Amino acid sequence: MTLTNTIRTIAIGSFDGLHIAHQKLIEQAEGVVVIERGSGYLTPGYKRSWYSDKPLFYYLFDTIKDLSAEQFVARLKHDFPQLERVVVGYDFGFGQGRQGDAMHLDTLFDGEVVIVDEVKLEGISVHSRVIREFLQAGDITMANRLLGRAYIIDGAVIAGQGLGGRELVPTLNLAVHGYHLPAYGVYATRTEIDRVWLPSVSFLGHRVSTDGSFALESHVIDRDIGVVGGRVKVAFIERIRANRRFDELGALREQIMLDIAQAKSMTI
Repeated sequence: MTLTNTIRTIAIGSFDGLHIAHQKLIEQAEGVVVIERGSGYLTPGYKRSWYSDKPLFYYLFDTIKDLSAEQFVARLKHDFPQLERVVVGYDFGFGQGRQGDAMHLDTLFDGEVVIVDEVKLEGISVHSRVIREFLQAGDITMANRLLGRAYIIDGAVIAGQGLGGRELVPTLNLAVHGYHLPAYGVYATRTEIDRVWLPSVSFLGHRVSTDGSFALESHVIDRDIGVVGGRVKVAFIERIRANRRFDELGALREQIMLDIAQAKSMTI
């Protein structure tokens, strides 16, 4: 028997970010149906599973976008034959051209439909798009509050300029794909290496003081981490400053020392 044959309650949505409003839906369900649309996500693909202990089932948007509202509900009943209850948000839309909404679902589905009301924090409606706007503005603090956790990006460790270890401070350089990135600048962060979270300071953006290339670089504070490979996670805690150009490496190194001192006060 497959897992879908045992699920009686599902929550449906894109669940990008699995923020505090999403958790209101998920806590009422046995399984989570994720409608996956593409790239530029707060939590791409399977990485949503980092933030939920419920089983996740994915529908690629391109494979269901042409289904009518009735066909979409029939698809759910086929895929989850024991389905008795569906949990959705107040603004849920489904079917070709979003022809169905939460109330329409209640008329098409012969089981129970639970519609979760809008969730607000300090008068701010909690939506993935709102979180993206705060990230773009560099307000990582508010983005994290709406998420209910620190915003995390992961990437494969790649070779950097080699300049950090020689002239500045050693950094891990990450190749990042598929994420909606915060505003460029320097952040107090925590970096996960071998499942241990360590205080760090991270730079995101174009290295305008050196080679001009784009980078996500993370310096682990007061720790010799040696050679690190594989994938590494970076959790963004607070923004320290915007990206800026330094004409001399000495001036850049002095600023980095100040950034490290500030990050230590924020993350330790």
